[in-house]
Amino acid sequence: MTKNTYQKILFVVLLLASLFAINYWVKSPPSPVEQENNSYVAKSPSKSANTEPSSTLPSNTKLANAKPKPVINKSSQPPAKDISLNSLDELIELFNSLNYNTESWAAGVREVPRLTFESVSEKWQQTSNEIPVQLKKMVFFRLMAPLILISNENITIERETVNEASLNDEQLITIARKYRVISDPVETITEDQRQQLLKRVDIMPPSLVLAQAAEESGWATSRFTLEGNAFFGQWDFSGNGMIPKQQRKELGNYGLARFDTPQASVEGYMLNINTNAAYLKLRELRRDLRANNQPITGLELANTLDKYSERGQAYIDGIQQMIRFNKLEQVDEAYLSESAPLHLITANQ
Repeated sequence: MTKNTYQKILFVVLLLASLFAINYWVKSPPSPVEQENNSYVAKSPSKSANTEPSSTLPSNTKLANAKPKPVINKSSQPPAKDISLNSLDELIELFNSLNYNTESWAAGVREVPRLTFESVSEKWQQTSNEIPVQLKKMVFFRLMAPLILISNENITIERETVNEASLNDEQLITIARKYRVISDPVETITEDQRQQLLKRVDIMPPSLVLAQAAEESGWATSRFTLEGNAFFGQWDFSGNGMIPKQQRKELGNYGLARFDTPQASVEGYMLNINTNAAYLKLRELRRDLRANNQPITGLELANTLDKYSERGQAYIDGIQQMIRFNKLEQVDEAYLSESAPLHLITANQ
């Protein structure tokens, strides 16, 4: 082979390689940032639906850095620092300072700060009607997501105790009473009761909790949310609940359960889901998914919530639609920051 022929062959090889590379990059899927768009809001048939587009959670593929971090040692965690806020603008500034915004989410950041808040401002009902829907949804999701992750973290710690403690461990027995596996104090529980606990003491997908909170609270604008931090429409037959304007007498003396804080409302919802007989199907499906190493998703568990609302399947469809159009399944990838917790206080109610 002459030198000239060799050079010609080498040129052709390099040319083909270049064309292949160009073709690969043209046909490769766009990066998560390039995929960002503004069509994220469900046109849900439910009472809290909005048809305006939202940019709260951009379209995204699952990312390598979205893996949850280990649960931190609660005993070593510093107390929450109070942050006083006077306006929605100050809240947005806080989100930006914590790198907790739409831009960071689009870039694949799934770290969520440890934020709690004392109550919903009385101004929110009016403000939420005056701001763009995408901003309203962003504020709601970013305030509620940390509460859900904190509740799941606490449940994870309880689950570790259930898995590892001896059957006569006092803490295990306390958990068994909390989750209504036993009703009276005992010296020890049985192995069967431990297995019952493992079915109950388990996390809820943030996507599902966010969708239900938005639906049941009307994006935190309902009277019950403002008066009693009720985000999930839980009933209370103790006589201490908030009475609806149109109480159905045939159902007895019921009201809507009130909670001291939004965090307590989320924890109450999870305990209700994890203990109430109406949600046995959810707990069994979650157990089976975990046993088969399948992801526990909001879309999957929502199929079991036919008894959460009198609307039955229509309620399920609305919740699933909200999860899909708001891309809430991405929040299932989120994890809590290891930074110090912050507690938000509204200076001017």
